Amino acid sequence: MSESWTHAYTSTNGIKLHYVTQGEGPLMLMLHGFPEFWYSWRKQIPEFAKDYKVVALDLRGYNDSDKPSEQSAYVMAEFIKDIKGVIQGLGYDKCVLVGHDWGGAIAWNFAYAHPEMLDRLIILNLPHPAKFAEGLRTPQQLLRSSYIFFFQLPWLPEWLIQAGDYQPLEAAFKGMAVHKDAFTAADIQTYKQAVAKPGALTAMLNYYRNAFQQGLFKPDWGVLEVPTLMIWGEEDTALGKELTYGTEQYVRDFQIKYIPDCSHWVQQERPQLVNQYMREFLAKK
Repeated sequence: MSESWTHAYTSTNGIKLHYVTQGEGPLMLMLHGFPEFWYSWRKQIPEFAKDYKVVALDLRGYNDSDKPSEQSAYVMAEFIKDIKGVIQGLGYDKCVLVGHDWGGAIAWNFAYAHPEMLDRLIILNLPHPAKFAEGLRTPQQLLRSSYIFFFQLPWLPEWLIQAGDYQPLEAAFKGMAVHKDAFTAADIQTYKQAVAKPGALTAMLNYYRNAFQQGLFKPDWGVLEVPTLMIWGEEDTALGKELTYGTEQYVRDFQIKYIPDCSHWVQQERPQLVNQYMREFLAKK
């Protein structure tokens, strides 16, 4: 599978970003979440490379992308500039944008900032920001999101995540997964190696350390005109299914596909179904 994809870099917004690409045609740009990197799309890249130029990005701070040392470098305004620069740097003026978890948060925000640059938007297990803000006013979602508040602390989260050869990383993937066999020992080791790269772990946590002061939860979300598909693993222990209810009031052309018996790691646990739902959505004119 990996023999036919290519590793490459693009420079944008003052930094160098690494990505994996396969295929030719219209651009499909994939944005991963925490604590992942481009590898979380390994089961989608070859499938969609049949019809698209698929680009699975390492977000700034992750894996082989640059890792600015300043905490202030990890704010939504910079993420949006990164994505715009990647699309244009690849020679495109628009794309199909696919995002999971933090990549989904960036994708939502990019869609509002630059709707003219998107053909379609596909979001996996990350609620619309307005719905997430609502959720954080409820005790059940505050409890599910308690790790976000822990990540605000200096150095202690890094120390704990590194403990026992990054054992908490394995617990995050296999502990949350419904289908544990979706993550092989080799997969877990690949994720550990990416997080262990110098500067990566603090950079990854800095996304959370800036989350509350960067307008992520602004009050004035309008109605998005970009056709949008949301795919949701129903057994997500970090983000409750109720956060998806009412999303259609923020998106003019909205579809949602729930996947039962599946966790937050939806595209890795149920790749065939995720790929099928994406294909059906992209086929509709």
